[in-house]
Amino acid sequence: MKSISYIGCDDPTLNLFEGQYALPDGMCYNSYLLCADKVAVLDSIDPRCTDEWLNKLEKSLMGRRPDYLVVHHMEPDHSGSLARFLHIYPDAEILCSKVAQNMMTQFGISHAHVRIIKEGDILDLGGLTLRFLAAPMIHWPEVMMSYCPEEKVLFSADAFGKFGIYSADTDDWACEARRYYFNIVGKYGQQVQAVIKKIAPLDIATIAPLHGYALEGEQKDEALRLYTIWSAYEVETEGVFVVSASIHGNTLHAAEYIADELRAKGLKVAFTDLTRDDMAEAVEDAFRYGKMILCACTYDADLFPPMHAFLHKLQLKGYRDRRIALVENGSWAPQAAKVMRAMIEPMQNVEVVEPVVTLRGAMKEADKPLIAELLAKIM
Repeated sequence: MKSISYIGCDDPTLNLFEGQYALPDGMCYNSYLLCADKVAVLDSIDPRCTDEWLNKLEKSLMGRRPDYLVVHHMEPDHSGSLARFLHIYPDAEILCSKVAQNMMTQFGISHAHVRIIKEGDILDLGGLTLRFLAAPMIHWPEVMMSYCPEEKVLFSADAFGKFGIYSADTDDWACEARRYYFNIVGKYGQQVQAVIKKIAPLDIATIAPLHGYALEGEQKDEALRLYTIWSAYEVETEGVFVVSASIHGNTLHAAEYIADELRAKGLKVAFTDLTRDDMAEAVEDAFRYGKMILCACTYDADLFPPMHAFLHKLQLKGYRDRRIALVENGSWAPQAAKVMRAMIEPMQNVEVVEPVVTLRGAMKEADKPLIAELLAKIM
């Protein structure tokens, strides 16, 4: 990509993305500079890194001035440095969708030179072109993507992104991309499917997302394969996801017993303790596997809050096309299964497998035959 320079920034000290997602390795905000007869900057970045970004931009310009700034996405981690950019380069023309232009006023940004772009529009830089593709609801309504045919690069906005810094180890894109997808983009599978069909005819050598590193070769092909699976809500990995929400440890013990029994039968098992583990990873695994066993306590004649929060998150993210088994615990008036079932029922094509297992306090030998029956049904 001789005509394209990377001017994004790593943010290794950021430990929480969007106020809720843990970042053990920080985050990156990607921006690109296209230099031909004319110069285009593709997206600004989060205000945490504004000074570094502007310094990179100035150095890469080598005395030139930007003719255009393309706004693919107006979320503040990609538009948060836009006002500073416009103060330094007031003659640059902003290219964005109509919805993005309307959003600019919401973030206190105004500019005299704005060109509305739409599906099929082409920006000719003289030697390089950008062809724009509308990508609404991936994952905001104003999103555009662009394709540079001369360099065979798709600038994909938040699609194909991941948690972590740009310079992170590139061996396992899918791990943090999966957690990113299901927690950020996951609800909008239908819209992702539409974009995948739209970009299928393009000769793409590189996918350049707004988060994470650029994808090429086998990694690019694998990313497209996984996005096709994820956006169709298909099962990626055969196995069972066991989910525990335990107050004093008795329900956790039962969940661990269930996981061990499944492993002994040769099944792949993922396990999470919602009171201690990362909720975003739990959401990721719920979508990754086709079967899930929920083990939860009754709490205040309702559902123990960590499980309630988990199921609410699945509702928000459009969880569907799966099979779920329920294990509840309650010493005197078990209600957890009733509440879990009520939260699951509105989900599309999600089957609750019978029988429901009800524990009272500690799991006993007498409970194991009913658990065995349940495991036989979920398998």
